[in-house]
Amino acid sequence: MGMKGGRSQASPPLRDPGGRIVNAMTVDVEDYFHVAAFESCLAPADWDRMQPRVVANTRRILALFEARGVRATFFVLGWVAERFPRLVREIHAAGHEIACHGYLHRRATTQTAEEFRADVRRARDLLEDLTGHPVLGYRAPTYSIDAVRTPWAYGILAELGFRYSSSLYPVRHDLYGRPDAPRHPFPVADGALVEIPISTLRLGGRNLPCGGGGYFRLLPWFYSRLAVQHINGRERRPYNFYFHPWEIDPGQPRLERAPWKSRLRHYTNLARMEGKLCRLLALGTWRPMREVYGIE
Repeated sequence: MGMKGGRSQASPPLRDPGGRIVNAMTVDVEDYFHVAAFESCLAPADWDRMQPRVVANTRRILALFEARGVRATFFVLGWVAERFPRLVREIHAAGHEIACHGYLHRRATTQTAEEFRADVRRARDLLEDLTGHPVLGYRAPTYSIDAVRTPWAYGILAELGFRYSSSLYPVRHDLYGRPDAPRHPFPVADGALVEIPISTLRLGGRNLPCGGGGYFRLLPWFYSRLAVQHINGRERRPYNFYFHPWEIDPGQPRLERAPWKSRLRHYTNLARMEGKLCRLLALGTWRPMREVYGIE
């Protein structure tokens, strides 16, 4: 099965000069108050009253990546880009890929097709105006593209000129997930673009989460190391990882009125995240999704 405009599934993976498979590093550029876990207690109308921390945290990530020779895909929320345009330009100038995370961090499953189109177009136009380059990648907030509930989403992305999406985490979760979906990149929208799922481990007939976010903070280090080694070594595939700038910020304000489960997911092991991330970066070579998968 081919991938239009990119490396086909039958093609050998991209390797670094040392012969190691190159992995995909991605960052969802949003602030701590944007997350879906806080939707019940914090509306978009409240966001401008919150203390922003995304600029300082993203700059820390840029410095971390520069020191370790990492280039990544930054899926930037349009709301952030509109308020902090200099940050978008800094990411782009540092050699990273700018991709789209929508404008208002609304899950695709909570929007109509027209609302989705308008939200994505608004964010894409902002990012392209700021960088002067086409934006080829999209990630739905909270991995919310669903073939059953949003059958129109991929077609709209193709219509808007995107070449790939990374909007699927093939695991079981109460907020997202489609455990029966393919674990590796596959064509969608009649081959007009490719979906690149977040990495999982297949064990006992189930997909286990291993590609970043809260799972990376909650699960022990050896599990993450095993996941990279297994996917690169046994499966001979790139490992697709994601995290957020707020995850390296243990000093962020606490939203005590949020539900206890949301607070547990959001705040656990924030102080350990940066050190653990550095260990992950040392395991291999990391590049933007567009480069890893040959998206043009």
